Amino acid sequence: MEEDEGSARKLSIYRAARSIKRRENTVYNALRSIYEDSIFVGEISQLWPDLPLLANLRCGLWYSPKFHSTCYFKSTDGHNNNWSFSTSRLNLHVALLAGQKGGCIIVDSTRRGKRFPDSMSKTIPIWTCVLNRCIHNHLNNMRDTAQMDKESNTSDQHHERTRRVSVDWDCSLHLPLWVSETEKASIEICIEEWTKQLDASGADIASLMTCLKKPLRPLWISQKTVIWLNEVPDHDSWDFTPIILVSASSSSGVIQHKSTSEYSWNYIPGAGDDEESWARGLSPNLFWTHVYDLINLGPDLCNQKVADIVEKDRVYRAQRGQTAPQVIVKAPKSLESSNHFSQEVPLLLGISNLEINTKSCDEDCAISWLGSTNLAVGTSQVAANVCNVDCILNCDQESISLFLPDAEAYLHLPTVTSKLDRFSLLSNLPFAVNFAKLNLSKGKTLLVCCHNGEDISVCVCLAILTSLFNDGGTFDNGRSFNETHITKWEMRRRLVYICKFAPSARPSRGNLKQVFSFLTGGRVSSV
Repeated sequence: MEEDEGSARKLSIYRAARSIKRRENTVYNALRSIYEDSIFVGEISQLWPDLPLLANLRCGLWYSPKFHSTCYFKSTDGHNNNWSFSTSRLNLHVALLAGQKGGCIIVDSTRRGKRFPDSMSKTIPIWTCVLNRCIHNHLNNMRDTAQMDKESNTSDQHHERTRRVSVDWDCSLHLPLWVSETEKASIEICIEEWTKQLDASGADIASLMTCLKKPLRPLWISQKTVIWLNEVPDHDSWDFTPIILVSASSSSGVIQHKSTSEYSWNYIPGAGDDEESWARGLSPNLFWTHVYDLINLGPDLCNQKVADIVEKDRVYRAQRGQTAPQVIVKAPKSLESSNHFSQEVPLLLGISNLEINTKSCDEDCAISWLGSTNLAVGTSQVAANVCNVDCILNCDQESISLFLPDAEAYLHLPTVTSKLDRFSLLSNLPFAVNFAKLNLSKGKTLLVCCHNGEDISVCVCLAILTSLFNDGGTFDNGRSFNETHITKWEMRRRLVYICKFAPSARPSRGNLKQVFSFLTGGRVSSV
């Protein structure tokens, strides 16, 4: 009986805390907090205007009206005693972009009580260290090869430069001061193993090595960082390639009640986090399109304005045949979200002219062509308007209106994420692969699309590439797949290949598990 009373007491405390949080996290409080923090982000980006600004998805995307690109470093990979280097989220486009521009600025935020999210405190520092060590190892291999090759035509100056760079290349693990020495020592034990995993994943280290002239190194900036504006160093003056990590929000542990001449509101640190719980269907893009209207209307009219914006956008997209599900907002109860695939793609263009994504993506990077495979991945919103593909495989829950000459060139396989159905993708993969096989065998191009072009469609492409293409990246109707035992590492190498062309790919762990189950549980039938 006492246990029941204790459980009821804990539950009531939990409900009370959630109720208080709901009252604090109103839409206006969140949007106003994001707007205030974005001013700080803008000020920091202007200190180094030549460096590209990147949003760490998804929270970081709210904190500026314009980003050069996005990245995806998870805080869970930096949690204490759960450190990890993910070969599924290599973010190599970030390193390439930093190499081209001399560095980059990454924006993220975190909830009350912390200055930086773990993605910035540990995940990204681990990432920079592992990449630096892998590049260093490749530089050493080049140096040893050059010394052994007595008849090489390469100049002595090139040999000397390779030797000097490999010696000076910083491979240290750079962590912020608030990470303890004990935790740092534990992380360093794992670095070598993670470096081997990166090398085995088939990542294009050769391009990184050519693009990066100086090793990567993280720097941390928050609202408490003191910067003397007359002494801001130029990013070229450092002996490393800076990855500047900007935590957008104030780290105060106390609720900050703020007011203007017209309105009062509560400041929410990390307000952009967990947008499904507060945004009511509003996206970062819609927010910045209507930012001044939303901020100036005040808390009383904000909810209705958000509803109007979201509904108008839904109607606008629906009239153009794009996926536009209606947003339903539930009120809180208290008030009655070493093969072709393991090596670089032939660099027909000079590395010095390499531009992230421009060779593999159509306009707005909505469609990414996966090398010369005739396979593309993208969003269902754009699929309705594409004219340069022969066939479309739609994995979105909503069908799309198309004008394809052949009725059999379109297949709709409604698929939901693993959080909603653990077997949705697995049950649809046989049909997806057979549809791809039928069309790719005729030399046709195929677009695989889903709602965001980042998860389900990427996993379907992964299954198609592994099932129907050989190690040389050539379509073979599944012959090599039927003769090969697929391992998780082989599947990861194919995923690395996809991410080279589709940097926004963010396949979830649950969906990748379903792909692996499909690949290890069946064989492709012969024609």
